[in-house]
Amino acid sequence: MQYLDFEQNLLEIDNRIEEVKVSSSLRGVNVADELERLMQKKEKTLQQVYKDLTPWQKTLVARHESRPHTSDYITALFTDFCPLSGDRSFGEDKAIIGGFARFNGRTVMVIGHEKGHDTETRLAHNFGMAKPEGYRKAIRLMKLAEQFGVPVITLVDTAGAFPGMEGEERGQGQAIAQSIETCLNLQVPLIAGIIGEGGSGGAIALAAGNVVLMLENAIYSVISPEGCASILWKDFKFANKAAEILHITAADLLKLGIIDEIVPEKIGGAHRFPKETMEAYGIVLQKYLEQLQGLSAEELVHQRQEKFLSMTRLEK
Repeated sequence: MQYLDFEQNLLEIDNRIEEVKVSSSLRGVNVADELERLMQKKEKTLQQVYKDLTPWQKTLVARHESRPHTSDYITALFTDFCPLSGDRSFGEDKAIIGGFARFNGRTVMVIGHEKGHDTETRLAHNFGMAKPEGYRKAIRLMKLAEQFGVPVITLVDTAGAFPGMEGEERGQGQAIAQSIETCLNLQVPLIAGIIGEGGSGGAIALAAGNVVLMLENAIYSVISPEGCASILWKDFKFANKAAEILHITAADLLKLGIIDEIVPEKIGGAHRFPKETMEAYGIVLQKYLEQLQGLSAEELVHQRQEKFLSMTRLEK
């Protein structure tokens, strides 16, 4: 497992645990007491390290290579997933995956950014940075869900939309705007979840839902801390300072009314406890699906639009 800069004490303990286990297997020595002591020390260190993470440290956790991605959530929480491809205009974009599936016996449409887990899959999915055809595919799938009257569940995990020339040539900004518009006018329930990074318009394109959930160690911002630092201070080294002033953490965004609920992660983060994190997310997701199922199409649209319009109003 990759250890982050602030987790070096955990690395030392884990290395010691492995040494004790190897020593036990080679010499036949009973090391149960030593292992128990080390495991208790590890648990205490985990709590100390993760007790009060800074915004920049949470950024690093949100980007951890072992953090579960959309494909993992689909495998863990959904059954009968039927992947759908292409935008019916240009081509297929694997940075966004989606299709019909069943969630606790209910048919849903699940759509999300996919970053990939290794070099090969990260390249195939373009590190979760979608091009215009990716967002147009998402629009197609949302409208298909609306046609069949099934809820839409989106999973957001992207540093942002693809910034390359071909994206601009094919109308990146327009595709994102149309995706946001589709979200806001969708006549079925839409529940969005920020499961890792929620970066810029590439994230909001799938996140304008009736309910916006966010994992405890995820981040959600108009720009990356590095991008903000390069603009304000002309230097990436101020990214940690930028992370603080951007208010990108789940706790900050809940206070601001940008998200609706924080899904807790076990001490140590989702990259250490993926199964428990996804199960916790599934419980919260089920709760909100039940709350929204009784609303009419008109009520769903009004509630969603009012939710986002209210963020733009200045209190008198």
